[in-house]
Amino acid sequence: MDEHVLTTYRRAEEVFVEGSGAEIRDQQGRVYLDFLSGIAVSALGHAYPPLVEALREQVGRVVHVSNLYRHPYTEEVATRIARLTGLEACFFTNSGAEAVEAALKIARKRQRQLGHPGRTGFVALEGSFHGRTMGALSVTHTEKYRAPFEPLVPGVSFVPVGGGGDEAALARELEEKRPAALLMEPIQGESGVREVPLRFLRAARRLCDETGTLLVHDEVQTGCGRTGEFLAGEIAGARPDIVALAKPIGSGLPMGVCVVSKELAGVLEPGDHGSTFAGGPLVLRASLVFLRALEEGGLQREVRVRGEQLRAGLEQLQAEFPAITELRGRGLIAGIVLEGRAEELQKDLYRRGLIVNKTGGEVLRLLPPFVVTQAQVARGLEILREGLSALGKKT
Repeated sequence: MDEHVLTTYRRAEEVFVEGSGAEIRDQQGRVYLDFLSGIAVSALGHAYPPLVEALREQVGRVVHVSNLYRHPYTEEVATRIARLTGLEACFFTNSGAEAVEAALKIARKRQRQLGHPGRTGFVALEGSFHGRTMGALSVTHTEKYRAPFEPLVPGVSFVPVGGGGDEAALARELEEKRPAALLMEPIQGESGVREVPLRFLRAARRLCDETGTLLVHDEVQTGCGRTGEFLAGEIAGARPDIVALAKPIGSGLPMGVCVVSKELAGVLEPGDHGSTFAGGPLVLRASLVFLRALEEGGLQREVRVRGEQLRAGLEQLQAEFPAITELRGRGLIAGIVLEGRAEELQKDLYRRGLIVNKTGGEVLRLLPPFVVTQAQVARGLEILREGLSALGKKT
C-alpha cells in the first residue's frame, strides 16, 4: 500500500470510501463517527446533498477558466467573505499556506509603498503553525517542522504568549525590530488548541497601530464559523489588517483566501502575484454552498448549539475523570488536555469508532463537522467516556 506515494504521513490502514454527514464508512463496511472532519475541512460533513447537487451541475458546465477570465461566482463569494470578515477584498488561493504566503508578500510591499523598504521581517508567536511552504514555515515556531529545511526566510522572531509579561515582550519586539507584520492565530490549533488571551489580542492591535506593523490573523483552522463566530478573533474586538482563511471555506475542495482591509486592497497590482488554479468555478461554487448554509441556512446557529452541548459534556467528563487536566477551545474546536497517554486513548477511540487526533503534546483535538447532530455529539461523548474508563483501568 502507498508503494509509489511519498511517506509524509503515517496513514491508518483503513480505506474510507463513503460517508454521510458526520459519519464515514471504510472499505470493510465499518462506520466511524468523524470528529476530525479531515482536520477541520469538511464542515458540511460527507455527501451534503446541496453540495453534491451543485458540484454535479458545475462539472457539467465548466470546471476551470484560469484567472485571465471571469466566471459567475467570484464576486458573490468575495462579497460574502468581505461582509463576514469586515474587511474589503479577497485573493483566492488553493490552501491556507498559500493564503499566508500572500499575506507576507502584501505586508512587505505595503511597507515599501509607505517608504520603509527595510521593514521586511516578521514577528510570530511561540507555538505558532502557519503552514509548510517556505514563507509560511519561516513564521512557524515548532522546531521539528523548521529544522530539516533551514535556512528559512530571514528576519523572523517569535514572542511568548499567555503569561503576564508577554505583552511587554511583544511591545519590545515590535518597537526594536520594526517588522513588516505580526502574525498570530487567535487559537493555536496545532500546538494544542491553545487560546490566545483576549487581552493579548487587543494589545497586539494597539501595538501594531503604534509601530506601523500590519496585523495578520491566521484563521485557517478556527475561522469560517468553527468557534461560533465567523472569526475566532471577533470576540476581542480587534480587527486585523489581513486574515488568512482556508479549510472549511471550500466545503472539502482545496481553497484558501487572503482577505485584506480597504487600505491594503490596492497593494498588489497585475503581475505581482497569482495562482493558476485558485478561485475557479468549481471550488467557488462549493464555497458558495457553504457560505449560504452558514448565513441563510442556520448553520452558524447550529455550531453554537452543538458547541455548547459538546462543552457541557466534556465538562462532565472532566469532573468524572481526573486524567483530564484541562479543557480548551470554543464552539466545535475542542482540546482535551490529559495528564498522559493521549496517543493511547486516541487509538482506542479509533478502534471504538470515533475519529479524533492528538496534537500539541498530550492533547486530543475534536473538530466535528458543523452538521453534526445532537445524537451524534451525545454518542461521541459516550465513546469518550468508554475510552477514558478503559484507560483508567489500565493504570
